[in-house]
Amino acid sequence: MKTPAAAASLALALALLGRCGILAGKVNKHKPWIETSYHGVITENMDTVLLDPPLVALDKDAPVPYAGEICAFKIHGQEAPFEAVVLNRTSGEGVLRARGHVDCELQKEYTFVIQAYDCGAGANGAGWKKSHKAVVHIQVDDVNEFAPVFRESVYHATLTEAKIYDSILQVEAWDQDCSPQYSQICNYEIATPDTPFAIDRNGNIRNTERLSYDKQQHYKIMVTAYDCGQKRAADSVPVHIDVKPVCKPGWQGWNKRVDYEPGTGSKQLFPKMHLETCGGPLSSVRVMVELQTSHIGKGCDRETYSEKSLQKLCGAASGSTDLLPAPSVATNWTASLLTDSGRDSDLIFRFDGRQAANVPDRVVPQNLTDQFTIATWMKHGPSPGLRAEKETLLCNSDKTEMNRHHYSLYVHNCRLVFLLRRDFTQMDTFRPAEFHWKLDQICDKEWHYYVINVEFPTVTLFVDGMTYEPYLVTDDWPIHPSQIDVQLTVGACWQGRSMTTEVTTPRFTQYFRGSLSGLTIRPGKIETQKVISCLQACKEGLDINSLESLGKGIKFHFNPAQSVLVMEGEDLESVNMALTKVSYINSRQFPTPGLRKLHISTTVQCFGEDTCISIPDIKAVVMVLPPSEPRITITGVERLVQLADDFTTPAGVVLFKDIRIISTVTKTDADFTAGKSWLGVLEVMHNLDYCDVLVIGEELNPEEESLEIHHSSLIGKHLDATNSTSGISVYGVDSMLHYEQAIRQVRYRNWRPAGLLERKFRLSCSELNGRYTSNEFNLEVSVVHSSEAVEHVNHMVAQPQYMRPVHHPLMVHTLNSNHNSGTPPAATVVIVMCIAALVVIVVLGIYRIHTTNQDGSKSDEDGGKEAEMDWDDSTLTITVNPMENIDAAQKEDEAREEELEEEEDEDEDELAGENSSADSEDSGEEEETEAHNIKGKLEWDHHTTLQY
Repeated sequence: MKTPAAAASLALALALLGRCGILAGKVNKHKPWIETSYHGVITENMDTVLLDPPLVALDKDAPVPYAGEICAFKIHGQEAPFEAVVLNRTSGEGVLRARGHVDCELQKEYTFVIQAYDCGAGANGAGWKKSHKAVVHIQVDDVNEFAPVFRESVYHATLTEAKIYDSILQVEAWDQDCSPQYSQICNYEIATPDTPFAIDRNGNIRNTERLSYDKQQHYKIMVTAYDCGQKRAADSVPVHIDVKPVCKPGWQGWNKRVDYEPGTGSKQLFPKMHLETCGGPLSSVRVMVELQTSHIGKGCDRETYSEKSLQKLCGAASGSTDLLPAPSVATNWTASLLTDSGRDSDLIFRFDGRQAANVPDRVVPQNLTDQFTIATWMKHGPSPGLRAEKETLLCNSDKTEMNRHHYSLYVHNCRLVFLLRRDFTQMDTFRPAEFHWKLDQICDKEWHYYVINVEFPTVTLFVDGMTYEPYLVTDDWPIHPSQIDVQLTVGACWQGRSMTTEVTTPRFTQYFRGSLSGLTIRPGKIETQKVISCLQACKEGLDINSLESLGKGIKFHFNPAQSVLVMEGEDLESVNMALTKVSYINSRQFPTPGLRKLHISTTVQCFGEDTCISIPDIKAVVMVLPPSEPRITITGVERLVQLADDFTTPAGVVLFKDIRIISTVTKTDADFTAGKSWLGVLEVMHNLDYCDVLVIGEELNPEEESLEIHHSSLIGKHLDATNSTSGISVYGVDSMLHYEQAIRQVRYRNWRPAGLLERKFRLSCSELNGRYTSNEFNLEVSVVHSSEAVEHVNHMVAQPQYMRPVHHPLMVHTLNSNHNSGTPPAATVVIVMCIAALVVIVVLGIYRIHTTNQDGSKSDEDGGKEAEMDWDDSTLTITVNPMENIDAAQKEDEAREEELEEEEDEDEDELAGENSSADSEDSGEEEETEAHNIKGKLEWDHHTTLQY
């Protein structure tokens, strides 16, 4: 609290202050006055600012002390590095000074606001007044503190002998100073004495005499520069000038060989190439770049998957029949044909006029309608001899008695002819029967893709995706109906009976000479343009990097296969720049290694002339380096022991339930160019195109046994499957994971297993139609008959030295590592009793498995998912390995003595908990396998494996 005396003192002070304010207001009547704007100049690195007009403040209250005096100047601005100081309070003179370092290179000008303040009514400055705001604009004068610096550390140029140049090249220097006077380069000078060169003030170097290539081929001169303040460059720059012989027009700066590493995208072919025209005036330049790949596969690097796989990839309709499949047990009619084995596994059949094949009746399409498609790859040259005979690709003719051709595709005198003789219908009239095409491609000895779309009576031919209408259509009578069987042949036509009397034995005739691949026929549908283009598309070709940078003056055109590029432009530099953008690209993951030839031809036109300069052609090669070849490995359990009753269930026996398919590549130093120098094996992901499960030994007896795969296993995948008595083939271009999932569903059934002791199977997989194949994984399935089950188990107990016990994971830590290997007699009795109890449990488990298997067979027929841990479809799988260490088994028997009591209690708990884990199948086969490997847990279901 304030005392009365303090309160009185405060009131008095306030009264006096109010009175002083009133007096000050009466004394200090006017505000100071300054100019409205000021312009100043300051030299960088100095502190004094020269103002125009000078900084002076006036006050009308002068000569009244304080009120008529100027006490301060205050600056208002965004961090302006200046301060204003009063030099004379009476006259109001002031000065503007820099508060710190002022650098012209950082800021050339400053603008801020300044105000003047008088001294108020007294010494304490009370009641001061301020002037209006004035704008101050200050310019920073430059000091020549930096020397010129050249933009390049070294310069190179080339000139032709015996020629005077106005400018060989131009050097350029720059200066960091901020003002035009000191930042501009006013002069260049050649510091090297006695040189035949001169330089102008713009940095252009020219030769002062005609130079001789024989006299001197290289010159090195030093050049310096001066700014307009005559400050010389601290370092001179070297200029290297090469003298070349008299100009010869042609391409320069290109390499004869360009290496291409698979998987690197596109690679520039001519990054430094340019056209030397020897200074002639040009009106246009036309360049054609041709990539020659006719020696690679079917004309270029294409996918080498099987024809069915390619059709699936391209979205073709299903139902096509491959008439030239890879030879196998199921497709043995192509085994006698000659194959071209040097084409990167691209399946090619070569016909020399002596080979042909009969297509089995079971393969021949029987339902050809008014719509169907025939497609094939063909490589064919002119027929030998003056009078060429017909060369048949495909022929459907009478098998016996007659020689009628129902439909055929053949070449005659470099013309492609398709014959289609229809059977008699209600219309007994002439109808279109022969369709002829005359094309250069038929005899040019190059690969082409031919597709014949039949929409009777219209027939359309596609060659390499381009449409061609027949130039000639011949009508004929329909064929009279008969009961004669027909024969479909490839490479020749089957003559059931010769029309002459000399030859009556059926034979082949009209042999084909050339190469064929992918010959297919699809009844009921025609192929679309999109699918045709996809099936014949090249995976390698020419490309242009950055089309936007070509410029408007460049015209370019690719052929459909992108193997030929034509570029044209009027400006030589634009053409040179455009050509550096040309690149090679191969989109295959595993391209065909080897050479690809490059051919470049050039046409130069001058004003008013057709051709003024002759440019030699260029021949170079692209070397596609070998890719890192993958190693496909199949692993899993190689021996299964199954109860005979398991084979009779509708679900059968799952053969490859734990199969794993992986692919690895070995990387070397050459494979890593981004700072990596390590070596090692890497797992790579790529597609497979087929996996075969073959029966080893006798083929399957369809009346007793079968290999099956549920169709549901292929849903959602790009896979199909075919089976026969020799095995199952799963095919289609898809991931290794999808193949794993499909193969794991392959089942073997035998509904008469009484005499069956064992069956052997072999699994192998392929990528790129056999270019990369896996190991041959062999699986042996042994059969344990029900009457032998107890004896088999007793046999296992009688020979514990070969047994690998599977322990409960909780018991692993109870083993005594210091336990003596010798077993006392009392302990032996206990062990024998324990083993006997274990045998009883095993027999009971087998009986329960057998019983529940038959109860659950109905659910398997309905196609429901097989529960991994469910008793309803479980089997006991025993894998025998007689090489197990005997000592290990003895130690495990010792551990059994400690574990027996817990195992007897846990067995019932495990059996009761089986059904609760039936939904675990969705977690995947890989997790299941991993769990078994980690835990080693004995579980009484169809996934348990006892190994010896």
